[in-house]
Amino acid sequence: MTAAASLLAKLFDGGDRELVSHLSVDCTIFGFHAGRMKVLLLRWKHLSEWSLPGGFVRKDEPIDRAAERVLRERTGLDDVYLRQFHTFGGTDRREAELLPAFRAMGVEPPAEHWIVSRVVSVGYVALVDFEKAGLTPDEFSEECRWWELASRPRLLFDHDEMVALALETVRTQLDYLPLAANLLPEKFTMPELQALYETVLGRRLDRRNFQKRMLDQGFIERLGERKTGGAHRSPYLYRFVTSA
Repeated sequence: MTAAASLLAKLFDGGDRELVSHLSVDCTIFGFHAGRMKVLLLRWKHLSEWSLPGGFVRKDEPIDRAAERVLRERTGLDDVYLRQFHTFGGTDRREAELLPAFRAMGVEPPAEHWIVSRVVSVGYVALVDFEKAGLTPDEFSEECRWWELASRPRLLFDHDEMVALALETVRTQLDYLPLAANLLPEKFTMPELQALYETVLGRRLDRRNFQKRMLDQGFIERLGERKTGGAHRSPYLYRFVTSA
C-alpha cells in the first residue's frame, strides 16, 4: 500500500479524530510576476482533473492557521497576502468525484463517511510572486503547477466558482495597500505598478489617469531617483507609504 493510500485508509478508519469534521479550507493562490498572472492548481493521483490546494482543519488550530499551513506546504512561502473571501456551504457539496481516485489507491470509503459527504469549505485568496514559490504537491496529488488563468482546465467540485469569486475579490480590493505591496519590489516604477493593475483587472488603463489616481490616494510616493539600465529615459522610482 502506498503512503497516500495508508494515510487515506487511516482517515477513513477513525484516524481523523484530530480533524474538525465536515470543514475544510481551499486556497485560490494567484501568482504574479513581470506582468503575468497565474493560479496554482493540483492534479489528483489516478485522475486527470485538477483542483485548488486545500485541506481539512485540525482540531488544535484556528482556521486561519489551517489556510496558512496549506499555503506554506504548497509554495514554501510565509508572510504573504492571505485572506478569507467566502464560505462555500451548498447542500450539494460532495466529494463523489474523488471516489475513483480513492478506489484506484485500493481504499473504499465507508458509506456516508463525512469526508465523502457534505463538507463546508472556507475560501481563502492569496497573492504571491510565482517566481519565489517552491511548489510541492500534497500526499494525494500527482502534480502541482501554475496555470495561466485563461487556459486553466476545468476544475473539480465548485472550484471554478471559487476562482471566479476570488478574482473578483482581488479586483475590488486591489487599491488596498498589501495587495500590490506584496507583489512589487520595495522600489518600483509607475509602469510596473500599472502593469500589475492591468493584469489583475484584465484591461488597459489610461496612463495619465492611472498615475494621478495612485498619487491622489496617498498610498505611494515618488522618490528622488530613477530606475537605471533602460534604453529610454529612466522613469522615476516610487515606494509605498507604510503609514497609509
